[in-house]
Amino acid sequence: MRSEKRNTGHRLGSLLALLAIGALMATPAWAQSTPAPTHIDSGDTAWMLTATMLVLLMTIPGLALFYGGMVRAKNLLSVLMQCFAITAMVTVLWIVYGYSLAFSSEGMQAGVFNLHSIIGGLDRALLAGLKPDSRYQTVPEAVFVMFQMTFAIITPALIVGAYAERMKFSAMLWFSGLWLTVVYLPVAHMVWSGPGSLLGDLGVLDFAGGTVVHINAGIAGLIACLVIGKRRGYPHTPMPPHNLGYTVVGASLLWLGWFGFNAGSAVAANGSAGMAMLVTQIATAAAALGWLVAEWITHGRPSVLGIVSGAVAGLVAVTPAAGTAGPGGSLVLGFIAGVVCFFSATKLKHKLGYDDSLDVFGVHAIAGIIGGLLTGPLAAPALGGFGTVTSLWGQLWIQAKGVGFTIAWSAVLSFVLLKLIDWTIGLRVDDEQEMVGLDISLHEEKAYNLS
Repeated sequence: MRSEKRNTGHRLGSLLALLAIGALMATPAWAQSTPAPTHIDSGDTAWMLTATMLVLLMTIPGLALFYGGMVRAKNLLSVLMQCFAITAMVTVLWIVYGYSLAFSSEGMQAGVFNLHSIIGGLDRALLAGLKPDSRYQTVPEAVFVMFQMTFAIITPALIVGAYAERMKFSAMLWFSGLWLTVVYLPVAHMVWSGPGSLLGDLGVLDFAGGTVVHINAGIAGLIACLVIGKRRGYPHTPMPPHNLGYTVVGASLLWLGWFGFNAGSAVAANGSAGMAMLVTQIATAAAALGWLVAEWITHGRPSVLGIVSGAVAGLVAVTPAAGTAGPGGSLVLGFIAGVVCFFSATKLKHKLGYDDSLDVFGVHAIAGIIGGLLTGPLAAPALGGFGTVTSLWGQLWIQAKGVGFTIAWSAVLSFVLLKLIDWTIGLRVDDEQEMVGLDISLHEEKAYNLS
């Protein structure tokens, strides 16, 4: 009799356990997370304050110097001005409506597709409701607002490299502001705004911006350089970088700032942030060496511009995977990105004949696509990752859909915006202005006064 009761109890316990497991498996991943924190953590806040400053450093002066050194001397100030002006303009737009459209969860529901799966509402316009004690996870919401603002700043600034040395300053401002609104904010919302977001519900993994920032900007850069046309004399007139020293300093600042970009995306001072920092360093170093080796074999010598470009390719590729890839996976990912981007920025560019001045497409789009696709498999514990991916091919297919959607979204809308601006105020400076240089013709200033 006791034996029968014990067997009945065991069967009942097993049944309850199976039901519990089944319920857990039927629950969306976002609903299985630990209870929401109820306080602001000083350690997390201190780290996020630091990370935010590091990401701002990436644009001014990091990206500005990286791009500025690669253009001709007569266009140095124009590039610095564009990066600085974008920083100021996007800051204001982010406060007025950008944060709200990107991160408002008004009208969103997990598994339900509606307008707010694509774009947020305006309930947080002008940061309505934000107070000193407002909280995002364990940090003040004001810090999170500022952190995400730095992402919104650098993304349109990246596109500058594709049309450098030939776009009107007024056209650049209109394009950057409209592109932020029409292209960037919806993609950020669709990936990062939580349950009910289009790509988030699809299961696309993007820890720190492979799709949102790099594919988005890289594709827009390709469309921009195709629509605006080639620089005068390209490709027959030599247009070497005028100051590679600036470029190396800029690349070094980008490498440093990227720790805030990737490790800061953990929004906490925890193990995830620490691993993100480690894999960022590994992938960047591997990509720099990958580009160096490919260039050495192909051209018979390694170049300074090559090794820093390879490092940026590694930074881009590891960005979406930084929260889930392991050290081994990041090593492989970085090396692949360095080698592939060497050929995309040299052989592919010359074969197809487009004038992407500073290789925004060849580095950011291509490395972003590589990283976006491989984030899925590299998140699997079977490949040393720290995600919950069990089906490598299944997650690869999800990532491919996310990458493909972002490419199409950015390409179509960027083309429409560029054509609209060209038909109204015009995109390009005239031949005389381009020959004199944008520093003098647009700003009446010179970068170097040596007399």
